[in-house]
Amino acid sequence: MVGGIGIPPEKIDRTQAYVLTSPHYQVALLLEDWCQGPPIYGMLRLNRVRLMVLLDALKGLPNVFRFDRGVEALEWVGEVIPGVHVFLKETPKTSLPVSSKLPIVKKLMKDLVEPVTPMNVDGSISYLSIALPSRNSKVYDEVLDFLKEYRFQLEPGNRRWWLRDRHKVLNFLANYWDRLKTDYDAVFSANFKEKTAAIKLAKIDYSATDDFDINLSLSTPGVNECTLRENLARGQYYAEFGKGAIMLVPPAVIEKLARAQRDLSGQVDRTLASKFSFKLNPAQLPYAEELVQDLMGSSFETPETWKVRSGALKEISRLKMPVLPELLFEMLRGYQRIGVAWLYHLYNNDLGGVLADEMGLGKTVQALGFIYAITQLGHSSPSLVVCPAGLVENWRREAKQFTPSLRVFCHRGQDRLQNFDDFDNYDIIITSYGTLIRDRDLFHKIDFNAVVADEAQHIKNRYTQNARALRGLCAKGRVLLTGTPIENSIDDLRSLFEFLMPGYLAALPSALRRDERQWHDDRLRAQVSPYILRRSKALVAPELPEKIEKVLFCEMDSDQRAMYNELKEKTQRAIFELEMSGASDGKIRFKALTQLLRLRQICADPRLLDETALPENSAKLRVLRELIEESIDGNHRMLIFSQFVSVLQLLKLELESQNIKYSYLDGDTKNRVDVCEHFNSDDSIPVFLISLKAGGVGLNLTGADTVVHFDPWWNPAVEAQATDRTHRIGQKKVVTSIKLIVCDTVEERVLDLQRTKAHLLEDLLDSSNVANAKVGLDDIKALII
Repeated sequence: MVGGIGIPPEKIDRTQAYVLTSPHYQVALLLEDWCQGPPIYGMLRLNRVRLMVLLDALKGLPNVFRFDRGVEALEWVGEVIPGVHVFLKETPKTSLPVSSKLPIVKKLMKDLVEPVTPMNVDGSISYLSIALPSRNSKVYDEVLDFLKEYRFQLEPGNRRWWLRDRHKVLNFLANYWDRLKTDYDAVFSANFKEKTAAIKLAKIDYSATDDFDINLSLSTPGVNECTLRENLARGQYYAEFGKGAIMLVPPAVIEKLARAQRDLSGQVDRTLASKFSFKLNPAQLPYAEELVQDLMGSSFETPETWKVRSGALKEISRLKMPVLPELLFEMLRGYQRIGVAWLYHLYNNDLGGVLADEMGLGKTVQALGFIYAITQLGHSSPSLVVCPAGLVENWRREAKQFTPSLRVFCHRGQDRLQNFDDFDNYDIIITSYGTLIRDRDLFHKIDFNAVVADEAQHIKNRYTQNARALRGLCAKGRVLLTGTPIENSIDDLRSLFEFLMPGYLAALPSALRRDERQWHDDRLRAQVSPYILRRSKALVAPELPEKIEKVLFCEMDSDQRAMYNELKEKTQRAIFELEMSGASDGKIRFKALTQLLRLRQICADPRLLDETALPENSAKLRVLRELIEESIDGNHRMLIFSQFVSVLQLLKLELESQNIKYSYLDGDTKNRVDVCEHFNSDDSIPVFLISLKAGGVGLNLTGADTVVHFDPWWNPAVEAQATDRTHRIGQKKVVTSIKLIVCDTVEERVLDLQRTKAHLLEDLLDSSNVANAKVGLDDIKALII
C-alpha cells in the first residue's frame, strides 16, 4: 500500500524511498524468504500454512484484498476474516521451511524496533577514543575490522577502542576523518570538536575562463610548500604552522588532484604540481567538466561559454530542434529528431560526432535532416556524402524521398563533375570512397559545408587511401555514420577522430608499457564518449519483434573428419617447425592464418579443397537442406550469408538441383537495390544467397524472417550487421538468426572467441566506450590446437 493505494512490486518506483511499519516489514521479510530474494512480480502462489503466517502478520490491518473485488479491503472480525480463515482450519501434518525462518524474522523485527546506537568518537590531536555502534548497526562488523586493522586497542574497563600516538592520530584523521562521517555516521563528542578546532583541511581550488583556460591548485594557506612536500614524501599527511594550527592533507585529495592533472594533460607519468594551468581544446569541455565535477563535487560552476558548447551534450533531449520541412519533421520519430538536433548542435559549435545507432534505426534520414537544416543557414557551398559504391544509389533515393527540395548530384562513373564552379549548383554531392580517391585533387579544393561519411568503418585504418582522402577534405562540419565504430581494436576510434576532429586526440607516445597503454585507452574512451550517439532498437523501437538467436552444431562424417584432422596435424607441425627455427611472429602469423582459412573451408564444404569430395560430405549442407525444407514448409523466407563466394556458388547448384527459386548477391552484383527490392516484393522467392562482405551493410531485406550464417566470422558485430538486414524497423515477424557450427573444430573455438569479443564490443557500442579486442597470434594458434 502506497498512499492508500495498492501497488504490485513490479510497478514500485525504485527511485523513491519508502518507510515500512513493523507489520509490513515482517511481511516483506516473509516474501523475500519465499521468493528467495526481493519479490519482483505481483502474483505469488501460497499454500495454507504460508497464507496463515501472512495473515497473522497483517492481523487487523486493512491490507487484505480479494482479486475479484477491486480495491475494497476485507474486514477483520476479531482475529479472522470471514470467508478466508474458514478454509485454513485444516493444518497439514508437515511443516513448511518458513517455520524455521521465523526466529530470523523475529530477530530482524527486534533490530527494527530497537534503536541503533551510533559510533562515538572522542579525543584530541594526541589520542582517539572510539565506542563501537550497537550490534544491530549494519556497519558494526565493518567498523570493528576497521579499528583492528589500524591497530586501535580495546580497553576492557570502558569498552572503548584507543589510539594513543600523536603522529598516528593525525595521519588517521587525514586518511579517515571523512569516512567516519560519511560511511559510518559517527557522532563526535563536544570534547573532540573543541580539541580539534585548530585543525585545517587542505582543499582543491579551481577556476576557469571563457577562453577555455582551467586552473587547479592545492590550497594549504599558511603552510610552506617545501615543508609540505617533505612531510608527504615521508608519509606524514599533515603539517604544523602558526600558533598550534595543523593542516591535514588527505591522501584522497592528493590522488584526486594528481589524477585530474594527468587526465587533463594526457601525461600518465606526470608528477603532482601544487599549481596547474591548462589550455583546453574546446572539444575537451565535456571531458574536462566530468573531471572537475568528480574533483569538486556537484557545486562547481563553469563559465557561460562552456555551458553553451558542452552543457547541451549532457541533456540531449533538451537540444533545440532546427527548422525542418513539415513532412520530414512528422516522418521523424522522437529519437531521430534528437539525433538531428544533436548533429546540428555539434555543427554550430565547430564539433563533429559519430552517429552510431544500431542497424535499422534510420541514420541516413537523420543525416539528411541535418544536411537540410544547415543548408538553411545561408552557406552557398554543398555538403558531401561519402559512402561505399553500392550505397550511392540508396542515398540518392533516400534524399529524393526525405529532402526532395535539395539539389542532389551523384558523382560516379562517367557522370562526374569536372570544374570547381560546378559544385555550387548542388546542395548535396554523393560519391563513393573509391571515386573520392581517384578525384581527390578536385575534392580537396572544395570548401564543403559538411562532410558525412557513411559506413565509417571504411576509414578505421588511418593509413588507407580511404582515410587519407577523407582527412584531406575541407569542411565546417564533419559527421560519421556507422553501426560498428570499432571492429578490431581501439585504434579504429583514433582513426575516426583524426578525420572527425583533427588534433582532438593526442598521438600516443612510443614504447608504452601495457599498463600505460591501458591508461591511454581508458582516457580515450572518456574523451570520445560525448561525441558518439548510439541508441539501441530495444530502447527506441519497442515495436520491433524479438530476435531469436540459435546455434546449430553439425557433426562431420568420417571422410570430412579425416580430411580436417590431416590438415590440422600438418598445420600444427608447420607452426612448430617455424617456431623452432626462430621465424618471426609475422611469418608464423601468416602461415597460421593461411592454414586456418583452409581449415574453415573444410568445415564449410570439403569440395572447396577437394574436387572429388561429394556434396554429402558437407555436414553443414546436410543440416541446411533440412532447414530450407522446414523454412519453405512454414512459409518462411531465408537469408543465407557466407564469407566464401565459392560456397555460395555451391549453394546455387544445390538450390537449382531442387528447383528452389533464389536471389543472389555478391561483390560483383551491380544492381544491388533492384535485387533486394525484387526479393522483398516477390514472396515466391524463399531463399536469398548473400556474400557477408557485400551484403553486410546498406540493405533492407525485411521480406525475410530467418537468417542463416553458414560460417562464423571473427567479429560478431559484422554478423549482427548482416542479421540486421532483416531485423530492422518495418519487420512484422519474429526474426530467427541461426549459426551453423561444425563440432570440435576451429569454428567452435571461433564461437568462444566471439563471446569474448562481443563483451568488449558491447562496452563501446552501448555506453560509448572502446576495448582492444584484436585477434593476436596466440588467439590464432589456440584456434588450431
